[in-house]
Amino acid sequence: MLTSVDPDVMRVLGDPLRLKIVTLLASETLCTTHLVEETGAKQTNLSNHMKVLREAGIVETEPCGRYTYYKLKPEVLAGLSDQFAELAAAARTAAGNKRACP
Repeated sequence: MLTSVDPDVMRVLGDPLRLKIVTLLASETLCTTHLVEETGAKQTNLSNHMKVLREAGIVETEPCGRYTYYKLKPEVLAGLSDQFAELAAAARTAAGNKRACP
């Protein structure tokens, strides 16, 4: 069954800084300090972006002493990938379909 891609997740990943954060977290679990160093973003700006990513269900937190570590939830990205694969398959099938103009 063809599903539509979650617009909230797409909106969240549409921001260049959040996409960079997700790309970094795909390689390793990082704390806020690491993410500030890697992205060059201000800590408050980064925290706001992390909140958006958490609320969208893309990342989860792991407290470790004074630090908060972030890691990706791979099942969310895998689900998104599956949805895009379904859309691609539907597009291949529909390539020859053309609706006539009135």
